Amino acid sequence: MSALAPAPRTRDVLPLWTGTAPGSEGVALERRITERSAQAFWPDRIVTGITRPEMTAFMPDRPNGAAVLVVPGGGYSRIVLDKEAGEMALWLNGLGVAAFVLEYRLPGEGHADRAAVPLQDAQRALRLLRAGAPAWGLDPARVGFLGCSAGGHMGALLATCPDRTVYAPRDAADALSARPDFEILLYPVISMADGLAHDGSRECLLGPAPSAEEKIRWSAERLVGPDVPPSFLVAARDDATVPVENTLHYAAALQHHGIAGELHVFDAGGHGFGIRDARQLPVSAWPRLAAAWLDSCGVLEGRGKGKASFS
Repeated sequence: MSALAPAPRTRDVLPLWTGTAPGSEGVALERRITERSAQAFWPDRIVTGITRPEMTAFMPDRPNGAAVLVVPGGGYSRIVLDKEAGEMALWLNGLGVAAFVLEYRLPGEGHADRAAVPLQDAQRALRLLRAGAPAWGLDPARVGFLGCSAGGHMGALLATCPDRTVYAPRDAADALSARPDFEILLYPVISMADGLAHDGSRECLLGPAPSAEEKIRWSAERLVGPDVPPSFLVAARDDATVPVENTLHYAAALQHHGIAGELHVFDAGGHGFGIRDARQLPVSAWPRLAAAWLDSCGVLEGRGKGKASFS
C-alpha cells in the first residue's frame, strides 16, 4: 500500500506487509475464526492463526478527517472481534472518524522475536495510515489509537516508545513516526511487573520465564516521558482479569509528566465491557465522555480547545 493508493472504502482490507511479515518466515498457521457465543443475536468471535496481518477500513458517511487505529484485545492469545473491533469502529464512524481495525499477529504462534511481533504490526499500521492520509482526505496530524485490554498495551507502547526499532524499514512509510496523536485505552494491560501484570498476557508476550530486564522493557508505565500523546483511560475497579492498578499506575506516570488527558474509573464493569456489555451500568457513559474529550482536543473538528493537564 502506498500514499497514492485510492481512498479506502468500508470493508476494504489493507495488508500491512508486502510479502512475509518480519519474523514470520517459515511460520505455517491456519487462520481461524471461532464463535464463542451460544446466543444467535449476540456474536462473540475470536481470531487466531494469523500470519498476514491487515487492517479493515470502516469509513464514516460524513468524515471529519480524523482516523483511529482500533486494536482489540484477547490476552495476546487471540483477537476478540465484535465488541472490541467492529462495534468500536461503528461508534467512531458515528463521530465522523475513519476507523481501521487491526488484525495483528499473536506472539505465541511461532513467530521470531515473539515480544516484538504485535508492536511491529501496530507500528507499521500507524505509519501506513499516516502515509496514506493526504491521498485519502485524512489529516496525518489526527491519527489516533483505540485499544482494549492487550490492545491497550500495544497502544501504550506506541505512545511511550513509538520509534523503538523492532523491524527493518520496508519502504518510505517506515520513515514516519508511529506515535498516535491521541489514544483511548479501555481496561488496558499496561505492566509486565510481578504482582501487577495480567499473567496470561505476559506469558503469551514474553514466555513463561521473562527476565527482569524484559519485564521493564515491556512495561509501559516505566516508559512514559513528556512526548506521550493526550490519553483517555477507562477501567473498572471490579476488573477481575486485568488489575485496575495497571490503569492507575499509567495515569500516575502521565500525571507526573504533565500529559493531557482524562481518567475514568468506575466501580462496576468488570473486564471486556466494550460498549454493548456496559449497558445498564454506569460504565456505559464512557463513549459519551470519550466523544466529549475528543471534541475538546480538536480531533472531531480539527481545532484545539485547550488541553488541560491529566485529571
